[in-house]
Amino acid sequence: MAAAPPGDQELIDTAVSQAGLDDFGGDSFREGLARLTSSLRTEGRLNTAGESVIYPRLVSHLVTRLQVEDWYARHPETDDSPVLSPLIGLSLPRTGSTALSFLLAQDPDVRYLHIWESGQPVPPPSTVAGHDPRVSPLYAEKIGTKDHVPSDAEGPMECLDLMALDFRTMIYEAFARIPSYARWLNDEDLTSTYAYERRVLKLLQFGETPRPWRLKSPAHMLWVGDLLSVFPDVRFVMTHRDPTDVLASVCDVYADIGATFSDEVDRGYIGEVNFEQWSLGIDRVLSLRDGPENERFYDIDFRAMQADPIGEVRSLYEWLGEPVSDAFEQRMRRWWGVNSENREPSTHSSLADYGLDADDVRSRFAEYVTRAEEWTAHRS
Repeated sequence: MAAAPPGDQELIDTAVSQAGLDDFGGDSFREGLARLTSSLRTEGRLNTAGESVIYPRLVSHLVTRLQVEDWYARHPETDDSPVLSPLIGLSLPRTGSTALSFLLAQDPDVRYLHIWESGQPVPPPSTVAGHDPRVSPLYAEKIGTKDHVPSDAEGPMECLDLMALDFRTMIYEAFARIPSYARWLNDEDLTSTYAYERRVLKLLQFGETPRPWRLKSPAHMLWVGDLLSVFPDVRFVMTHRDPTDVLASVCDVYADIGATFSDEVDRGYIGEVNFEQWSLGIDRVLSLRDGPENERFYDIDFRAMQADPIGEVRSLYEWLGEPVSDAFEQRMRRWWGVNSENREPSTHSSLADYGLDADDVRSRFAEYVTRAEEWTAHRS
């Protein structure tokens, strides 16, 4: 008989044993961990590969949290350094936001979350002499069978692993069928999650001259109000694309990744969960942008980004009131040229493959499409 999947307390005990530490810096993470492990156990349909990857990953989040708290206990001055002027990308997925984040990461005068440090932020990079062993091509390896987004060992990473330290993150929704966790997460307050992300960002910049942060994740749309409360000087950049193309493409990503961890890929569920969470995220952004916070946003159309990426970044920086240095522009052109040469043809399934109707999608996102056209009209 196969062993029962570990519960939340067993994972906590394992992490404490591995790290040799026991201070998690508060209990905000416990409910999310309990709900996630329960959903994985009762709904996840994990295969052997899924269990062998996902549960150790949960332990690694707990170990990281222990290490973060241990670092702060030994270096309380870490909290004194401000998180400067973050520019955060939040958009529907599959809208070119990852390509934009790679372009922005070419600016030598900003700080971004590296792929290799997102999963292992301790110790701060500035404290490592010589080559940092965390900088490894392994961190650029993809999960699934397709190249979903640009990636390299030194490239930028979304905030999802930092959010996972509070166990309120969308990342596991792509890994497994966990509807009860997904429903709970959609309506959660993520103030504690973003406060912990800020704590880790301060740790990562320890020993460095503070620079403006460039961060991104489509998931931020669902909790943009909580994000704003933790980062009151934040500004946002949104990339925009036809939602029917977006949903078909992101469902393919979920199906591809999910097939690695389960022998039963539920395409109807994948369609349902993506339709629900991204329409909810758009609703929350639209609501926020109805008020004065709209001034915090800069908008880029997907087609404009494809046609003139350097020009779009220049316009963004003009809005930010920051220069585009010659070195920055050269690095952007070099990255875009290499990435364009290596880019795979973009194809995706139909919405019907995931139980979705194109007319229903267009109707649900109609207000967003109208607003996006208005937001980007003066930049076309």
